[in-house]
Amino acid sequence: MKKTNETRDRVYVLSGGKSPLSQYIPSRDTRRSRLLFTDENGSNRAMRYSINHKSPFIDEQDDTAILEPIVFEEGFLKVSKSNKSLQDFLEIHPGNERNGGSVFYLSDPEKDAEERMAELDLRTDAIIAVKSLDFNTQLAIARTLLSGNVDKMSTSEIKYDLMRYAEAYPQDLLDAIGDPDIDLNNLAARAFKDGYVTLRGGKDIFYNIADNKKKILTVPFGSDPTDMLASWLHSDAGLDFFKILENMYAE
Repeated sequence: MKKTNETRDRVYVLSGGKSPLSQYIPSRDTRRSRLLFTDENGSNRAMRYSINHKSPFIDEQDDTAILEPIVFEEGFLKVSKSNKSLQDFLEIHPGNERNGGSVFYLSDPEKDAEERMAELDLRTDAIIAVKSLDFNTQLAIARTLLSGNVDKMSTSEIKYDLMRYAEAYPQDLLDAIGDPDIDLNNLAARAFKDGYVTLRGGKDIFYNIADNKKKILTVPFGSDPTDMLASWLHSDAGLDFFKILENMYAE
């Protein structure tokens, strides 16, 4: 059995962000609620938390076992370093996430702080990246990432919404900036917006220019029409139309 090897107070947290006023977790093996530990020999050993026994296994306890419930209050359970038996019990508990369970996990303040710092750094990087872009690139990314009619938004609105997007979805924003096809996606988005192509029936893309109303392609289920049009423009079949759109939007 692997025991906790660092003597300190420990805090356990219910999985999934749950925070009920109180929640009991299984503290002993019963026929209705099995609580078993598989040892190095592959044997399943029944577990039971007893405050007057060091071992968490029923076969190593006697009839004097004093049982106490294990209760999380408002999603947390603090276990003092003096209660080593409960810490060891929770370490091998099947409900512990580290053992493949989904009931609770051991809080690691240092790791949690590192993760929060990494998230903060990522958001900061995304915001700085947005600020460093010229407006045409910001507009291209906005057409790809933001909902609504971006071309009817003011410059300030676009920049503000991109900054908010960078805060909420920093990795998506950075991925969009680093996407070599961002200009192509922007071209496809503008073609839809200006009506040079249309989407019919939610799945078929058609030309919509004076001398051509033919079907271009069918969008596979679950795919984004703009992404599919951009991919097609990048192909040999879409090269001529790509050049037409480039000339239309040449600045």
